[in-house]
Amino acid sequence: MLGGTYVALIAAMVLADIFYISPSHLGKALASREIRYAIQLSLVTCTITAALSLLVAIPLGYLLARGNFRGKALVDAIIDIPIVLPPLVIGLSLLILFQLKLGGQSLESWLTRMGFPVTYRVPAVILAQFAVCGAFAVRTMRVSFEQINPRSEQVALTLGCSQAQAFWRVTLPEARRGVLTAATLAWARALGEFGPILVFAGATRMRTEVLSTSVFLELSVGSIETAVAVSLLMIVAAIIVLALLRFFAAENLFHRGRP
Repeated sequence: MLGGTYVALIAAMVLADIFYISPSHLGKALASREIRYAIQLSLVTCTITAALSLLVAIPLGYLLARGNFRGKALVDAIIDIPIVLPPLVIGLSLLILFQLKLGGQSLESWLTRMGFPVTYRVPAVILAQFAVCGAFAVRTMRVSFEQINPRSEQVALTLGCSQAQAFWRVTLPEARRGVLTAATLAWARALGEFGPILVFAGATRMRTEVLSTSVFLELSVGSIETAVAVSLLMIVAAIIVLALLRFFAAENLFHRGRP
């Protein structure tokens, strides 16, 4: 009964958004130069964040799944920090990190002198997303590698492959569905990030505005219809991502069930 009530609540919230606005409101939102910029920036930053998350998640997930080293429990606990911390705290911590002065100048000052400023710019959006999404990707890849029988890798080693060759030729191909799932999950999580982006990158129109901050900006000026329209765009994107996740999971189960 309670489970059905919860499902009904989620469905009711989505339906409320759909019936609150008309197609003209959605068209007006899509015609807005600022909203189109937010859509474009969201697509670019989420894709970059997903790629960066995979670059970290694949080796780290494999190390945690297969390795046995001193400090493993500590590393495992540190990875959980972005998952359990409030998003605003992550954004504030990033801001403090880049403003902290070491040797007379802050990291942000040094990067600015090198011609690569970060804070309150597009790189800050990517870094804020990555700080959270990387942890989810690592967790996904660790589970994927733990579900793979290490025997195939051991056979490859006995046949003359190095550890690296066994990983790239045997283990990683077997984990391809986990890689797709991790990338999809990281992308979806990046799309919904708000707190770290707002604190570390800001919500400047035509500069660091993504879809999540567009909702905030439209609400702040009382444009509820546009905010709901942008929310619906994010819901559609989330549904597509969830459908892909279900597809990858179903494919994984199908192939595991084959003789």
